[in-house]
Amino acid sequence: MQHYSMNLKLNVWRQKNSIDAGHFETYDVNDISSEMSFLEMIDVLNERMIAEGKSPIAFDHDCREGICGMCSMVIDGRPHGPWEGTTTCQLHMRAFKDGDVITVEPFRANAFPVVKDLMVNRGAFDRIIQAGGYVSVNTGNAVDGNSIPVEKDKADDAFAAASCIGCGACVAACKNASAMLFVSAKVSHLALLPQGEPEKRQRVKSMIAQMDKEGFGSCTNTYACEAECPKEISVLNIARLNREYLHSSLSGDFE
Repeated sequence: MQHYSMNLKLNVWRQKNSIDAGHFETYDVNDISSEMSFLEMIDVLNERMIAEGKSPIAFDHDCREGICGMCSMVIDGRPHGPWEGTTTCQLHMRAFKDGDVITVEPFRANAFPVVKDLMVNRGAFDRIIQAGGYVSVNTGNAVDGNSIPVEKDKADDAFAAASCIGCGACVAACKNASAMLFVSAKVSHLALLPQGEPEKRQRVKSMIAQMDKEGFGSCTNTYACEAECPKEISVLNIARLNREYLHSSLSGDFE
């Protein structure tokens, strides 16, 4: 693919900490290659700002391979930007045109307080996982893959749910800042497998209770979460989560 250079204008959210009001600042970024990733483009801008003695734009990143989920940004109103099924670090500048004005913000949710600039604290997700996203069975040494029979459709659904990277795009996309797609993916991939059976009832109620405690909103089935998820997690997992929660309630497994 032929690459080309472009000149862009960025409106970037700058915020010193979680209690600062925050504001947008505008930057001109010139001679950007169309084959750069979005994060590489910000790297170029930050290098220039550091050389000028200015504070660089703070943003989260790690793998830059679409795996870790840390590169959480809202770009022109869409979590992770305009490409479907793509994290910010895998978004390339050819998605934009020369002369474009691009607005970059952090994920907006009370449960994701801004740390600085484009960085948010997604520790709420970690606490939801700690509340029940595990199995207690002793797995021992590696065993043959066929020693525990799992139906093909359930195995496929479990793997699909497990592909969730916990980036929080579902929360940022939802008008209610709901975490239901994330929680449902974590509940589903364990509920579908025999290894997850022992804690099945306790897991769903513990994780939902923690989700509510963290201050996430409720789900109203607008499907914005599925549309913006970089791993294209299905909203069918939310239906499964609701069924698991109902079964736990009807089983009398509440304390």
